[in-house]
Amino acid sequence: MRQIYLIPNIITAFGLSCGLYVIFKANLVGEDMGIYGVLLSSSLLLILASLADFLDGAVARALHAESEFGLMFDSLSDAITFGVAPSVLLVKSLSPELGTPLSFFVVLGAVLFSLCGVLRLVRYSVKAVEKKPVDEKPSFTGLPIPAAALSAISINLFLNSPKGIEWFPMSVMTKSIVLTLCTLFVGCLMVSKIKFPSLKAVHIRVPSVYLLFATVIFAIFLLYGILYQFTIVFAVLTWGYILVALGLLISHYIVRKKSDILKDFNPEDGDE
Repeated sequence: MRQIYLIPNIITAFGLSCGLYVIFKANLVGEDMGIYGVLLSSSLLLILASLADFLDGAVARALHAESEFGLMFDSLSDAITFGVAPSVLLVKSLSPELGTPLSFFVVLGAVLFSLCGVLRLVRYSVKAVEKKPVDEKPSFTGLPIPAAALSAISINLFLNSPKGIEWFPMSVMTKSIVLTLCTLFVGCLMVSKIKFPSLKAVHIRVPSVYLLFATVIFAIFLLYGILYQFTIVFAVLTWGYILVALGLLISHYIVRKKSDILKDFNPEDGDE
């Protein structure tokens, strides 16, 4: 392995370290810290891991340092960071009584989420090995595992936040059922054939001055939300991405193949 290959793999290792820290930390914290604090710190680490997951591939392509080792390392890292960590946090946040039907339901949901994540990564890795220009596609087949992990933890964080408890007061059983079903839903999206848009699908044809102005306004609102309403903004962004994809799917079946934009989101096309 040439020395230049170390750069993207170091970034991958950083993302993996974030995921491992989340898993170990979740099992070491005491009751005094509170589950909201655990979920908040874990969310920030998984966001960092998502950025690292985006950067390692981009850096590898920019430096022409792509390799089968890097591909496998990235997939294994994602399986742990985004496939296992959210499941551990789900069980930790709910802490169901051992041996009860509710505990079985929660653990089953956590296991199925991790299993769907691994299957999603295997499918992606096989496609990437067979056909290199995967990144040229304007959409992903199935919800990418980083987005799935962030969606799962964002709803968990929100429902355990002060705002979530105030707005949606739930019993332990109700919260367990809601969070487990949301996690299962996200897991199913990973292995589905629903097309989720990538950044390459965004084509905005407006004058640059208007685009710059709109970007600045959006950035101001986003930064304000992140600083003062992080749990709400986090949940809106992650689940908004899912709703956009589902909206495109519904629009495709309504419009059929009359639109050149919506044809890229045809679920019947199974290519990655």
